[in-house]
Amino acid sequence: MYDVITIGAGLRDVFLVSNAFIALKSDQFPTGVGECVALGSKIELDQIVLTTGGGATNAAATFGSLGFKTGAICKVGDDSPGRDVKEDLKRFGVSTRLVKTVKGHTGYSTLLTMKDGERTVLVYRGVSAKLTPADIDFSAFKRTKWVYLTSLGGNMALTKRIIKEAHAAGAKVMWNPGSNELKSGLQVFKPLLPMLTVLNMNREELELLTKETDILKGCQKLHAPGTVRIITDGTEGSYAYRDEWAVHAGTTNAKAISRTGAGDGFGSGFLCGLIKTDDLKQALQIATLNAEAVIQEHGAKNGILTKWPSAVKKRQIKIKTL
Repeated sequence: MYDVITIGAGLRDVFLVSNAFIALKSDQFPTGVGECVALGSKIELDQIVLTTGGGATNAAATFGSLGFKTGAICKVGDDSPGRDVKEDLKRFGVSTRLVKTVKGHTGYSTLLTMKDGERTVLVYRGVSAKLTPADIDFSAFKRTKWVYLTSLGGNMALTKRIIKEAHAAGAKVMWNPGSNELKSGLQVFKPLLPMLTVLNMNREELELLTKETDILKGCQKLHAPGTVRIITDGTEGSYAYRDEWAVHAGTTNAKAISRTGAGDGFGSGFLCGLIKTDDLKQALQIATLNAEAVIQEHGAKNGILTKWPSAVKKRQIKIKTL
C-alpha cells in the first residue's frame, strides 16, 4: 500500500553555472530578455551539477524524504540517465516498481544558469514525452491513498483517464497541471474539478484558465465542495482555498540561487502537510519551507526537507486568514 503515487516526467538534469551567461534585453525574445554568450567563444563554467528532475521524481523525493511510502510512475530509456533516475529515486526511499523502462533515450534537460539564479532550460523530452496508458499500472490506484499528478505535456486524454480511474479506485487526487494542459480551457477542466481533492497552479496560470485577476474569484470558479485549491504567487506568497474559506502564507524572502523545482517542492510539501495535519495553514507552511529550501540549491531535489520542520521553523511563515 502506498501513501502517494506520483505521475509525470523523469529526466536527467544538468546545471551549468557561469558568470559568462549574460541577460540581454531585446524585443527579439518572447520574454523580452535573452540569456546570451558570445558566438564562437569558449565558455568557462564555474560549477556543474548533475542531478535528476521531472515532476514525478521531484515530488516523489519530497514524499520519500518525509517518510511517506511512495511510488513513482514515469517513463525512462534503457540508458545510463534512465538508470540514474531510478537510482536517485531509491536514494529517497521511493519505489521504482511502477517506473517504465523502454528502448530509447531518457529525457534530458540542460540548464544554463546565471549566478543570480535565472536560467534558460534546454529540454529533450525523449521517451518521457510518449507516456501512454500501456505504461501505467492503473491497478496500483487501488493500492494508494493519493495520486499526485504533474504535467503530461498537454496529453489531456491520458490526464483525464488517470484522474477518473484514480477517483473510481478511491484514491484522492492532487493535480499540478502544466501550461499545455491549461490551454485546453476551463470547459475541459470543469468535469474534472469534483474529482480533484487538490488543484495546484500559480497566479498566472489561474488567470489564464479562469480569466480572473482576483485570486479568490478565480478559486471560486474552480471550486467543488470539500476540495482545496492552492495558488502560488512568487515572492508574494501563496493561497489556499476550501469551501469559501481562504488563507494566505507569506515567505521568508530566502535568497534563490536556482528556481528550478520550486513548484514541485511547494506542491509536494503542501500535500505532505495536508496528509499529516489536514490543516491548510500548516500545509502552506510546509510547502513554503520546502520550496524555499529547494531554491537555495542547484537541483530540484538537493535542498528538499529531510525532516519535519519544528514549530519554531513553521512560525517563520506568517499565515493570514482572508
